[in-house]
Amino acid sequence: MIHIPGATLSAQDVGQGSPILFVHGFPLDHTMWREQVADLSRDYRCVVPDLRGFGQSTVTEGKVTMEQFADDLAALLDALQITEPVVLCGLSMGGYIAWQFVRRHASRLKALILCDTRAVPDSSEAAASRLKLADDVVPLGPEIVVKAMLPKLIAPGFKVREPSWIEEIRQVMLATNSHGIAAASRGMAERADARPWLPTIECPSLVLVGEQDVISTPTEMSEIASALPHATFRVIPDSGHLAPLENPLPVNEAIRAFLATT
Repeated sequence: MIHIPGATLSAQDVGQGSPILFVHGFPLDHTMWREQVADLSRDYRCVVPDLRGFGQSTVTEGKVTMEQFADDLAALLDALQITEPVVLCGLSMGGYIAWQFVRRHASRLKALILCDTRAVPDSSEAAASRLKLADDVVPLGPEIVVKAMLPKLIAPGFKVREPSWIEEIRQVMLATNSHGIAAASRGMAERADARPWLPTIECPSLVLVGEQDVISTPTEMSEIASALPHATFRVIPDSGHLAPLENPLPVNEAIRAFLATT
């Protein structure tokens, strides 16, 4: 456990070499990156935290903004005495946090890997839905989040190939603290529109998307890649919104090829 201002974060710190900071999606934890860590930690230092309110990290009630999550990551790097610029790899909400990390801690960033995420803000309807979820999840528990989200996260083929992994993902979601879910949901509902910033992001970027992602579609992520000045775009076959977990081999190959050029 690593102490930062206002919270204590659980973080995996594995391997040696140039650091990669992995930022998980909602409402998951660091274990979603296990296939990347198993491979990449042979050659890189992989720092894989549970975000505030998730996994084994402490919970902040009310609201946690994407800005706060980004500042938490910078504080985590301080606590680990990582001073060299990092590669930040974020999925979904982890990508929302990455946009804020770019704005607030650009000097600490060597490169970006953006997996199955969005630059657009929530529509008014989507924001209202997130706020309702935040209000409902505390009295009703994370089961309502599992029911609403799990069918959208995974490509149909993955459900057939890896049914045991579906159950593991489900259990991670069920174990997530309801107050942590609510706080992050409120923060996502008010996140800023990142599209105006994309042309100003000068670091190399790798944009990955699952071929069957229905949340952040290949078309939408292609637009993100086109707006970034130095981006590589890859579509990951046979996968949905959790491409790094569903089809890790091509994801890891794309990341290694990208890192070799940065």
